[in-house]
Amino acid sequence: MSNIIFLVDGQSFYASIEKAAHPEYYNKPVAVGDPSRRSGIILAACPLAKSRGVTTAQRVGEALALCPDLIVIRPRMQRYITISLLITQIFESVTDQVEPYSIDEQFLDVTGSISLCGSADEIAQWIQWQVKLSTGVWSRVGMGPTKILAKMATDNFAKKRQDGIFKLGFENMERDLWPLPIHQMFMVGSRMTKHFRHMGLNTIGDIARLELGQFKQMMRREFRKQSDIQSEYYWQIANGKDSSPVVSSIRGALKSISHGKALRSSLYGRLEDIEVVLLELVIEVCRRARRHGYQGRGVSVGAVETDGEKTSSFSRQMMLHQPTSLTHEVARAARKLFMDHWNGLPISRLHISLTQLSDDRIDQLTLFEDRNAAYAVERATDRIKERYGSDAIIRASSLVEAGVARERAGQIGGHFK
Repeated sequence: MSNIIFLVDGQSFYASIEKAAHPEYYNKPVAVGDPSRRSGIILAACPLAKSRGVTTAQRVGEALALCPDLIVIRPRMQRYITISLLITQIFESVTDQVEPYSIDEQFLDVTGSISLCGSADEIAQWIQWQVKLSTGVWSRVGMGPTKILAKMATDNFAKKRQDGIFKLGFENMERDLWPLPIHQMFMVGSRMTKHFRHMGLNTIGDIARLELGQFKQMMRREFRKQSDIQSEYYWQIANGKDSSPVVSSIRGALKSISHGKALRSSLYGRLEDIEVVLLELVIEVCRRARRHGYQGRGVSVGAVETDGEKTSSFSRQMMLHQPTSLTHEVARAARKLFMDHWNGLPISRLHISLTQLSDDRIDQLTLFEDRNAAYAVERATDRIKERYGSDAIIRASSLVEAGVARERAGQIGGHFK
């Protein structure tokens, strides 16, 4: 028996959660965004709002112009994360093979659950109603023998059906999937769509029916370079081939710990302002490293600089003489990297990474500095922040106008908690 894999997607996830929290908005168009910023973007819109022309990533002002009675609700990211974890628990009552794909999408392998929980359709329907009753979110379920087919079943078919369920297998792939336009294939964006159309490949089936060797030759002619790996990747997607299993944990050993911030370049042209953000990023990277029990020997700094006409970027790394997650040691290296490679233009993005990670329980002793005392201070600060919030203790430099730490303390992923 072939595997039975689900990709379960929460319809208008953020907006559905807000409508469940506000029954008075049941028959009203609702979108999630910052109502105080008309230039901000819509993060999610309910089906009723979408029927009025509101779309995700649209400007709030544009959405209100199309739908004057639109109710725009400020996002609550922590709430959405909590609901997502609750939904995961519902899935885990059916199978222990649950793999989050995004905050509102998760893969489930229910192959071993059929004998206990009923048919695939019955399991899908049970999941839909359990999630709906528990969270107010309606789920769409795509089924397939591989993760790729389950994903394309959800995106291209289940989302358009009233029952929200569709099975896409090797037996109906040629009939249902292959006639779809090429841009509806998983991982094909607008740029790749243009290339495929230039090659005369207008549908998913146009790729799937080709011999792999022939497709590789066409790709080489189009890109004028070796593209065999990319060719095989797209050819396998078109044919629904995917050997990757559903894994219950997607977190492996950390390879790096990083933090970045997009900035308004008009406000960050002076070194003293840029240094404030640089230090704030270092503080957060070191705090994360200590939380996970790591220290790093490699420090990298990346930046995008622009004067409005020309734009350039750099990313440079240096190795320290010993691993660390002490703020002052990482900050010293980060500042040197930045100063050595900054061309003097205003900064629109900064990025800090700590790499070459190792266990922070192993430390090289030194005769010239009490690093244990420095770590004790840092960890005491960490405990206060964990208990009372990231802005419970901040550097005095973060209180100046250029600082962003206090604003970020009230956000998750750049959005309001």
